[in-house]
Amino acid sequence: QGRPGVVTESRVTPPRVVLDTNTVVSALLFSSGRLAWLRLAWQQRHFIPLIGHDTASELVRVLGYPKFKLVRAEQQALLADFVPYAEVVQVPDSVADLPEVRDPHDRKFLVLARAADADVLVSGDRDLQVLRGQLQCTLILTATEFADWLAQRSISSASEIR
Repeated sequence: QGRPGVVTESRVTPPRVVLDTNTVVSALLFSSGRLAWLRLAWQQRHFIPLIGHDTASELVRVLGYPKFKLVRAEQQALLADFVPYAEVVQVPDSVADLPEVRDPHDRKFLVLARAADADVLVSGDRDLQVLRGQLQCTLILTATEFADWLAQRSISSASEIR
């Protein structure tokens, strides 16, 4: 698999990105919200979202929360706007050399990022944000920072292709 910024057959490989569950849910549920742009970006292949068994299970569970008042058909329609665009990653049972995270429920995102050799982990979660620079080869960015990163990368990619 090519790395971001590498020109392959006159195309730049889209970055591979782990989105935490809150980010995905916000992008899916709030079509005019501040994260709605992410949905269009993954659908247009500006990046490849990554999912593993644990992150997919959590997404399904969260979409079923009573506070969202979604019937099963609505939940499935939302998943259909995300899962087909995602790359499914087989995550090993254990991953060594990961930084400690305060909330053990956040570990699944670090494990997925490491197992997939993700370029970016997008999360607004403070427990993940404090780990910036501690994941080998993976940036930890907020959604706003990720938007800036993608925009900068697009500018760089356009000049590389020419």
